[in-house]
Amino acid sequence: MLPKEPIRLIVPKQSARLRLDQFLARELPQFSRARLQKLIRNRNITLNGAPARPGDPVRADDRVEVNEPPPEKIDSLPEDIALDVLYQDDDLIVINKPAGLVVHPGAGQREHTLVNALLFHFPKLSGIGGKERPGIVHRLDKDTTGCLVIARTDQTHRSLSAQFAGRTVEKVYLALVAGKLRKTIGTIEEKIGRHPVHRQRMSIAASRGRPAKTDYRVLSSSDEMTLVECRLHSGRTHQIRVHLHHLRHPVLGDKVYGGRFARYFPRQMLHAWKLSFRHPRTEDWRQFEAPPPQDFHDAVKSLRPPFDFASPA
Repeated sequence: MLPKEPIRLIVPKQSARLRLDQFLARELPQFSRARLQKLIRNRNITLNGAPARPGDPVRADDRVEVNEPPPEKIDSLPEDIALDVLYQDDDLIVINKPAGLVVHPGAGQREHTLVNALLFHFPKLSGIGGKERPGIVHRLDKDTTGCLVIARTDQTHRSLSAQFAGRTVEKVYLALVAGKLRKTIGTIEEKIGRHPVHRQRMSIAASRGRPAKTDYRVLSSSDEMTLVECRLHSGRTHQIRVHLHHLRHPVLGDKVYGGRFARYFPRQMLHAWKLSFRHPRTEDWRQFEAPPPQDFHDAVKSLRPPFDFASPA
């Protein structure tokens, strides 16, 4: 497959002094920030005809050229792993991801991932994410369950990535947290970045945090725990887990942020309940809902008022 025509940009005055990756993220929402940084590192993006770094500042009238390489050949092996498919067509797939399933291969795990399962059931996937992430537009943590959309074509992948980057995708989660919240509805707006000491964690205390916003409301509670609905207005790593930890009501079962409450459940009680976006081809607004797993149903039986996951919330 031949490379695509380069994308050529001229930096306007209002964008002067931005980092190169920040400027590109604004101008090219169809690319994720991670994808742009990788293209820069691989010298597929030049600044005034020369290789650059993601953090290099841009100046007015600078010339930026993006040369997107052909999709990498997929080399992960298909595996016959059962999937709970909520919806599928020629453009995309929406699944209800189970707990314990890693989304794509990485340094710590090369097999038994969602990608391996997808390649078995759906051999034709978008190649934009590279050979280790075919079709993967966004991710959920290993122990988080719920709605996940996968792109089957490159065009679909670009459209969905742009919607996620533009924050037009609606994402609603369910979280079972420790204790009883003082406020039944609220908004958390705290920047999130890499923890200054524990580099595997995220924190609101990071010196270079990025803006993050989470709306929450209480659905049901007891003195010991609360079922909370969370709506994301950004997509930072571990956002809900970090924001709820900041409220001092960490997600139960969370081994990283849960502290003494981590032992109450074998996995973090977080579920991607609803996902809505514009279909890349038809442009219809589509809404998907993933039924929570059995451990959620069992856990909320003691809460008041009783909560019915099947009823509109």
